[in-house]
Amino acid sequence: MELQNSVVVVTGGAQGLGRAMAESLADAGANIALLDMQEDAVSQAAEELRAKGIDAQGFALNVTDEDAVVATFDKIVAHFGKLNGLINCAGIMRDGMLLKVKDGKVVDKMSKQQFQSVLDVNVTGTFLCGREAAAKMIETDSKGVIINISSVSRAGNMGQTNYSASKAAVATMTVSWGRELARFGIRAACIAPGLVDTAMARQMRPEMLDKFLSTVPLRRLAQVEEMGHAAKYIFENDYFTGRVLELDGGVRV
Repeated sequence: MELQNSVVVVTGGAQGLGRAMAESLADAGANIALLDMQEDAVSQAAEELRAKGIDAQGFALNVTDEDAVVATFDKIVAHFGKLNGLINCAGIMRDGMLLKVKDGKVVDKMSKQQFQSVLDVNVTGTFLCGREAAAKMIETDSKGVIINISSVSRAGNMGQTNYSASKAAVATMTVSWGRELARFGIRAACIAPGLVDTAMARQMRPEMLDKFLSTVPLRRLAQVEEMGHAAKYIFENDYFTGRVLELDGGVRV
């Protein structure tokens, strides 16, 4: 797909991974709609992207709110006139053990709220935005690409029952969408990063970070610019669909 003058939505686009992907696409000439819960931050990010000579608009949105998602995609198409892409970057982590046991007794459990909150954002939010993006692409006769963000943790990871489940679901949704939407000229793809050098990663305890990096053959975190490059590749390669691009530094799980 030609990125010049295309229109791409990026959720979680005010900072971190989403912002880096938006920057990469804007550098290639794409117009960008940034979606994020932080109204001031998303407006500022959009203003900075406009300095690249493209049209960028920021929209405050909770991706778990169905009515708000529908209304926001209506606003995006009303402004830009079409839609060619979506990157579902919005996501959260609420790590914890399924059970905590001391002296043979269960002293704590992962709560339903801790489990459900992650699925609400990572799975339901991805579903709602993907559904509305696909609908707008069809309605405006705009061929397009949907990129979901999974994780190396989709294979299962200790202390991440909720997060791993959500990222496995995102990967399988991508395969389903790739098969369903191809007839409309819409591709669906997924990027599964390892740990990326973002504010979230920098909050890890040094010993935990060192332990993780010892499992990575390249012995470093992924850079957000590398994630942006991966997204650009998927957009520009018209034969990539229904597949997960692993970008994890060589980790095998």
